[in-house]
Amino acid sequence: MDPVTTFALIGVLGIGSQWLAWRFQLPAIVLMLLAGVLAGPLTGLIDPEASFGFLLKPIIAVAVAVILFEGGLTLNFKSLRDAGPSVLRLVMIGAPVGWLLSAISVHYIAGLSWETAIVFGGIMIVTGPTVVTPLLRQARMEPRVARILKWEAIVNDPIGALAAVLAYEMVVALRTSTTVGGAIWHMVLGIVVASVLGYLGGRVIAWAFNRGKVPEYMKVPVMFGALLAIYAASDYILHESGLLAVTIMGVVLANTHLPSLDEIRRFKEHATVILVSGVFILLAASLTMAELASIDLRIVLFVAIVIFIARPLTVLLSLMGSGLPWTEKSMIAWIGPRGVVLVAVSGLFGTQLAELGIEDGRSLTTLSFALVAGTVVLHGFSIGPLARRLKLTSEAVPGLLIVGGSRWAVNLARALEKAEIPTMIVDRNWFRLRAAREAGVKVYHGEILSETVEHTLDLSAYGVVLAATDNDGYNALVCTDLGPEFGRRQVFQVGRCDETEGRAALPVTIGGRAFGSGMPYEDFMRLEAAGWAFRVTRLTEEFGLDDYLALNEDARILGRINDSGLLFYDGKPPEKIPAGTRILAFHHKDKDRGSGSS
Repeated sequence: MDPVTTFALIGVLGIGSQWLAWRFQLPAIVLMLLAGVLAGPLTGLIDPEASFGFLLKPIIAVAVAVILFEGGLTLNFKSLRDAGPSVLRLVMIGAPVGWLLSAISVHYIAGLSWETAIVFGGIMIVTGPTVVTPLLRQARMEPRVARILKWEAIVNDPIGALAAVLAYEMVVALRTSTTVGGAIWHMVLGIVVASVLGYLGGRVIAWAFNRGKVPEYMKVPVMFGALLAIYAASDYILHESGLLAVTIMGVVLANTHLPSLDEIRRFKEHATVILVSGVFILLAASLTMAELASIDLRIVLFVAIVIFIARPLTVLLSLMGSGLPWTEKSMIAWIGPRGVVLVAVSGLFGTQLAELGIEDGRSLTTLSFALVAGTVVLHGFSIGPLARRLKLTSEAVPGLLIVGGSRWAVNLARALEKAEIPTMIVDRNWFRLRAAREAGVKVYHGEILSETVEHTLDLSAYGVVLAATDNDGYNALVCTDLGPEFGRRQVFQVGRCDETEGRAALPVTIGGRAFGSGMPYEDFMRLEAAGWAFRVTRLTEEFGLDDYLALNEDARILGRINDSGLLFYDGKPPEKIPAGTRILAFHHKDKDRGSGSS
């Protein structure tokens, strides 16, 4: 198969697996593994070596460089300090302990050399945020445990890759130098060269962006170009130091407070999803039937030792004396799924170790696939039942986050609270939160768009966002910013006042879905002042939607509540709503018939 067709097929399989995983709530990594093995060793549809030849290694190397750079962009030192003492323990104590225990397991259980074991042990620090987050959402985990597991995965992602790069540099130094002194010098030189280039690259980009030397539309292309340049320059000066350089460059940029860093990071995340999918399919398709057949009892035992001994021991040692209940420690000790970064970095370093003459380095790809499959399947199927048994699940349905503390927003929050839907009102003006505080509604005083909110406000209890301020542009910005986290279908804003103003109107490509059939903020205020109110009413077999509307002709049906939570309608409500559903309506209190919270 020609390279272009192979690229296209890899893209279809990778992105298709991600979409199917989202559609059917399955771990994407398992579907990508099945797709790669099916297209590669089982059917021979994809043969990366034949299609790309000598370009295969550079393709994977550049993709891994971008992945590690994006991981470095997530390592904000302030975030690390704010993550809490438990996360700091898992990083400061857990990462070295996990590295040591993993390396011992690789050497004595899997039977690989110490050189390979040290490199792979560093990579195994990574627990995979792209795998952990869906599992936590699926299990509806208690907020504190979910926060610790999420932050451990985010912080350890770049740290694990960094550890693997340093371990590899040490192995290269020992293999290419004739004396111990020469080996130490080679390793130190590699770290210094990569660190200097990565630091300078990050600082120069930060300076150029902050001084307006690069226009907004060119920031991402310039960053990509600088990333490739730093990687190539570092590799040219000292072979295989480029990965360390780009990781450091990402860390430097993450801590320079660039105004446009969030947008850049989001674009990089999208690029990383594409690259990770492609690399995963490439590596899975590169497996041979012999390598698949080599997954014997020894590898199965290695996976079991990592899951049942190394991970729990690492976590329990790290959290000793932390004050966490044993149930939470047990859950954190059990959940440690590995992700695509482990496979991508292992595949690259495995090939490079083999080129250094360490033949068992080729086993890293097989070993990483076995570990990923084992952890994802075991943890994926057990997290829900175990969380329920340990009483660590959140029983509350996903709630509503309202941005804007108007009177009618407070009334909406009170109606939903009576219907047992958790609601919080966020506003940056303390005075505007007065009515909400007096009504007993949960409030947060702060700027929802600020980076501080990410670390101080737990959003896991909320599934829907409503931007309800008197500023259309701000509402659109809130929905655009929170859309990737909550899902585009779950962010709403009050109707825009400028929809008929032609060129002055906001672009329809930004913002959220229309709340209340697009009714503007001013109309809600006017109707609320005229005596309108929000009501939640349960429909029954005897009292259906038609009966309700016949008694409440002026009612505006805004959404419905069922066992899965709250859903707003962004247009006219459906003509048929099942019995047992509770509807959320806005209508005049004096004309309230057949309604009430239930």
